[in-house]
Amino acid sequence: MQTQAVQIHAQGGPEVLAVETIDVPEPGAGQVLVRQTAIGLNYQDIYHRSGLYPLPLPSGLGTEAAGVVERVGAGVSQWREGDRVCYGGGAPGACAAHRLMPADRLVRTPDGVSDDVAASLLMKGMTVEYLLNRCHAVQPGEAVLFHAAAGGVGLLAGQWGRHLGARMIGIAGGPEKVALALANGYAECIDRHSEDVVVRVKALTGGHGVPVVYDSVGKNTFEQSLHSLAPRGLFVSFGTTTGVPPAVEPPLLQKMGSLYFTRPTLVTYIASTDELQASAAAVFDLVARGVLSVAATQRYAMADIAQAHRDLEAGRTKGSILIIP
Repeated sequence: MQTQAVQIHAQGGPEVLAVETIDVPEPGAGQVLVRQTAIGLNYQDIYHRSGLYPLPLPSGLGTEAAGVVERVGAGVSQWREGDRVCYGGGAPGACAAHRLMPADRLVRTPDGVSDDVAASLLMKGMTVEYLLNRCHAVQPGEAVLFHAAAGGVGLLAGQWGRHLGARMIGIAGGPEKVALALANGYAECIDRHSEDVVVRVKALTGGHGVPVVYDSVGKNTFEQSLHSLAPRGLFVSFGTTTGVPPAVEPPLLQKMGSLYFTRPTLVTYIASTDELQASAAAVFDLVARGVLSVAATQRYAMADIAQAHRDLEAGRTKGSILIIP
């Protein structure tokens, strides 16, 4: 069969994005054909498009979507035609009306969760799950500093951290985004446009700094994050929206107070099927309990994919972004 999909033949700016007709073969052994109804746009898509993450070309884009099973391949017993499914992570290619997926990388979309919600929060929610539960186990009463607090991951982190009993301190750009973060679990939110982040963090923590900082921004916030940490604190660098941060020299970590530095990725934390399913179950459990919700969703038609990338890259978006095929 044929379907519409976003393709790139070179890596670069949004102008390299094109919606094309591609062939989708019948599902092979262990595969499922998914008719996709909602596609999540993540900053990882910018990395793939720009060349920060090299790809074999031509390539599709996108790593998160929700939809309905249309056909299953040989040996697939856990899925049937008509099942509602979603996924996050893996090889790019989600931005398409139909897609073949490995059966063991799909997650069942729970009853009561729309496809829009599933595609808006599964990958971001699993990112928050591994960051707050496994990369560093956030404790009740612990002060947590989170950059990009008004983004899709940041808003879910605020909600999840509040549920854990943490004192969530966000960083966002501008009064509107600060207000959004404060409405989604953050006890305080620092406006990076008008406040000195390090000075404010130290004021909020009695001069001590925070035990953990989660930084998805990268180059522009490296120094802020480093100087916001308390002795023996953990610097979690999980994104590079402003570029790759500088190299971390071991003597610097010693000098700054015996700090720890890690650069984790979701791929590692959901590498096995069991880890994937457990992480997704944790996300959907908190959705069912009313702890997690998609606070802001912006929708773009697949034909407007280039504009969606421009808006995300320029910081003009809030919360989650959906591409509708």
